[in-house]
Amino acid sequence: MNHFRQQTHGGRKCLYSSSARRSVLRQDVSQLPKHRFPIAKPSDTRLYVWGLAATGALGMQTSLKKQAYVHTDFVQHPSRLSFAESHSVTDATAGYGFSIYAVKDTKGASLWGTGINTDGQLGFQKAPGEHKKPIELLIYPAPIDLSGSTEGKEEQRQIKQVSAGRAHVLALANDGSVFAFGNNAYGQCGRRIVPDEDYFRNPVVNTINPDTTEDRVCLVECGQDHSLLLTEAGRVFSCGWSDDGQAGQGRYGLIDKVGPAEGDIKGEKIVKISSSCDTVLAVNDKGELFGWGNSEYGQLGPVAEDNPQINVPSYLPFAKHCGKIVDVAAAGSYCLILNENGDVFSWGYGILGFGPEVQHRPTPTLIPPTLFGRNAFNPNVRVIALSCGITHSAAINDQHDLYMWGHNRHACLGLGHKNDQFFPLKVALNAQVVKVSCGVDHTIALCKAFV
Repeated sequence: MNHFRQQTHGGRKCLYSSSARRSVLRQDVSQLPKHRFPIAKPSDTRLYVWGLAATGALGMQTSLKKQAYVHTDFVQHPSRLSFAESHSVTDATAGYGFSIYAVKDTKGASLWGTGINTDGQLGFQKAPGEHKKPIELLIYPAPIDLSGSTEGKEEQRQIKQVSAGRAHVLALANDGSVFAFGNNAYGQCGRRIVPDEDYFRNPVVNTINPDTTEDRVCLVECGQDHSLLLTEAGRVFSCGWSDDGQAGQGRYGLIDKVGPAEGDIKGEKIVKISSSCDTVLAVNDKGELFGWGNSEYGQLGPVAEDNPQINVPSYLPFAKHCGKIVDVAAAGSYCLILNENGDVFSWGYGILGFGPEVQHRPTPTLIPPTLFGRNAFNPNVRVIALSCGITHSAAINDQHDLYMWGHNRHACLGLGHKNDQFFPLKVALNAQVVKVSCGVDHTIALCKAFV
């Protein structure tokens, strides 16, 4: 018995047997064009951003029309950045209203940036078209030309670490060379200060070369308007604004030539330095603490009782009770240290992590480890890394969970609200946090996927 189906084509009714219909379908399918879709290599890198979005520092929008339509001034929750899906991001740093990303790439640029560019902190970014006007604000990451010229490009070096200050950037290449660009009004880029220099229309990328012999730079750190370089041998070099002594070269004022910071760290092997504003902390390979710069809020303890601006690196004995120190974070008016047991200590003035009633501690004081995930069910949880901006702080534990506290400027804590957080609280992130960078009003988390 033949089975027929009735179909309508252009108003006409047609009858097809089921066998005839299958034949037609087989014929149609065989004549369809064959498409080959590229299979992308899966990447486990994740990049999350949150905080103030109006500056473009979050780099979430791909078009001006979409940005104008969405009207998103700030992002309260960590938001996954699509840029990292197509680029292998190896490091990230949050500046004042802008972000910089180091990208592992065999071809093209290895440094990208988004956000405010009024001082050339994102290099020369031109608008499309014949006029090629420079752009003051980017809403999505764009490549940064490290040749420092708008005409022609030299071969780009791979960047392995980046650090951003208020309006300048340091980028460390895999060969130990350091690129500096952005605002140089205080000599923070390690070159001669030029009065009334136009950093926006004529950005300069220069290479900083400390006076070392067979001792490469292994870490760079930007303060607010000064720069610090750490070498493999543990020596510290600096330049930039030093009105509070933050350059550590034994003098105050503007320093536009890179020179050694010595004092009590001379002969020591420094393994970690931190400075987000105008106070500097350093740790040697024995886990001892040193500091210099601003101590108006007691950041440097008794060594700065007579003079709150220390221009020579000084040993800080008031941290001896903390044990061997492995990490530090210097904020605007307070400091954090991490010991080898995974315990966090804070002191200074501000939101220190002890609740709303405690705003000042003269000496390093232990923040209860339970606030970072240590409890009866997880008795061995320990913090492994610290970070801070001017007024907010972050800690990563060995479960790769992120905890944040401090002033919640433009929701930079990523907790889903804009209220200040007076003790460490876990941030909801669907990934393992590897590194976090705190700007003045936004935060970046470099992560790995769970699976």
